[in-house]
Amino acid sequence: MVRSFPFSSPFGHTPLQIQVSTTCNVARILGEEAAKRKVKAYVRLQLPFYETSNKGPWDEKQNPKPSGTVGTWWHETLRILANMEDLNLVILRVALGYGPYTDYGTMASFITVAAVYGYMNKPMKSLWSPGKHPSHTVHVEDIAGGLWACAQWMAPLGRKAADEAAGEDIPFHNDKSKLKDVPEAPAHDKKVAAPLFNLADDSQMTLAETGQLCTSFFGTTFDFFNFFENTIFKLKDDIVEEINELHVGHWTEMILKSNPPIPNTPLSAYMDKYYLEKTVVGFSNSKIKTVTGYQLSKPRFNHDTIKDMIDKWKAEGSWPIL
Repeated sequence: MVRSFPFSSPFGHTPLQIQVSTTCNVARILGEEAAKRKVKAYVRLQLPFYETSNKGPWDEKQNPKPSGTVGTWWHETLRILANMEDLNLVILRVALGYGPYTDYGTMASFITVAAVYGYMNKPMKSLWSPGKHPSHTVHVEDIAGGLWACAQWMAPLGRKAADEAAGEDIPFHNDKSKLKDVPEAPAHDKKVAAPLFNLADDSQMTLAETGQLCTSFFGTTFDFFNFFENTIFKLKDDIVEEINELHVGHWTEMILKSNPPIPNTPLSAYMDKYYLEKTVVGFSNSKIKTVTGYQLSKPRFNHDTIKDMIDKWKAEGSWPIL
């Protein structure tokens, strides 16, 4: 997976140039080569860089808006791939991924910070009261399983039959003027479609439910800032750093106290602005179950799945043992 960076770098590249070179072009080259070699199934993993509705879950026929620069160009990549008629493409759009050895992303960060508040014996608080918006999850075993199920489904069909069975429009969500930088992209008014499946577990949890589950595992609670605190925090640009001083300081303390010691860990209690913003991820998983017959291996995000993550991080020396 190519990691993309939603900021300007000191090397003269704009976010657009970074996205085109590291997301669009890489995916396009791989897609063209797969089509050339007549690969029977090319499955594109689409991360949840979308703004879904507070009311959900959303199915594949609905049209969520891509979130920010990263989301816009990840979505544009889907249009580029879908425009390749000879590519046996399937798109798997996943919810918030979590699971053993997954040390990046929203859920890994959330669980790490929940552990910090448990260590401090203080409630973890969110800016986004009342937290009733969807925060759907999916286990990494099911992401892998879903990718394989999509490949097995596509292989005997071919693109035309797959489009007829599960094709969905991939609408344009970009600035028309920016397409000049991406000559391979289809015209803004061209209709493109491809087989598309959502993948989420059956938990269908809200932010509040996810927060309560994670914090209760570490012996603390999940709460929300009051209206006055929210107003102040949302107006202050430096609030991200203020919040992270608390998180990172205590996480470092936990690491230093660990027995045995932890010389290095990929896990971080730092939450950048993206993680602190309101993120609504609400996907229906009905279509992939019905069309491909896929059955979830980890249908619920719960204390058992969190424990499995922590135990494996401890075993590899990435999580403090206190």
